[in-house]
Amino acid sequence: MFGPRDSRVRGWFMLDSYLPTFVLTVLYLLSIWLGNKYMKNRHALSLRGTLTLYNFGITLLSVYMLAELILSSWEGGYNLQCQDLTSAGEADVRVAKVLWWYYFSKLIEFLDTIFFVLRKKTSQITFLHVYHHASMFNIWWCVLNWIPCGQSFFGPTLNSFIHILMYSYYGLSVFPSMHKYLWWKKYLTQAQLVQFVLTITHTLSAVVKPCGFPFGCLIFQSSYMLTLVILFLNFYIQTYRRKPGKKAAGEPPAGKEVRNGFSKACFSAANGVINKKAQ
Repeated sequence: MFGPRDSRVRGWFMLDSYLPTFVLTVLYLLSIWLGNKYMKNRHALSLRGTLTLYNFGITLLSVYMLAELILSSWEGGYNLQCQDLTSAGEADVRVAKVLWWYYFSKLIEFLDTIFFVLRKKTSQITFLHVYHHASMFNIWWCVLNWIPCGQSFFGPTLNSFIHILMYSYYGLSVFPSMHKYLWWKKYLTQAQLVQFVLTITHTLSAVVKPCGFPFGCLIFQSSYMLTLVILFLNFYIQTYRRKPGKKAAGEPPAGKEVRNGFSKACFSAANGVINKKAQ
């Protein structure tokens, strides 16, 4: 349907066949269902040490991807408005190698949900959370096979920056002594919305002034990002714009109870999407 795959990524781990990506996604969805059934009559796990290691590990990976995407796109003289798939030579391959790590990081981030299951934080496993985690992993398999560089670099660059802020927040909030310094969670939410809008604008700029980047891919990416804007705006309105009277009576202030990096009124990462829901 998409035409021939990009020959530069032939033989790269998990890319030649869609089957591993599909099977891992199905296992992810099954693990949520079966995991909740398994944990139903069991005590929630703490996982404090594991969460600390995990959150800071994702933060470091995001730092690497951000730095490498900036350096490789700069080396290739990438055009911010529209960049094709072949004109930058070796720099395009360098970008593709970083984007492979970006694709693989979406598999690692399935653990966000698994940790919620093991800690019995089922209120955090929302449609938005699961939709974004599952869809991003599959979409980026397609991206790596057909459009692994060029215009594809922009969204992951922004998202890597957001993930540095987001997962460092998660990691720091594991420590009760840090709660008083974590006043900026609302701004993370706003940064997510700005990220989506900038990505859509950048994608559509290549439609206005084309450079040979596949038109269908631009339209698909814009449409997908629009679904995130709609879902995320709904979340933001429900979370931050609701009337104070609708808050649950006796709900303690944020920062008293920690979940994977957040307090009782907490966020949950959805690869670039933060979901907040009062328990």
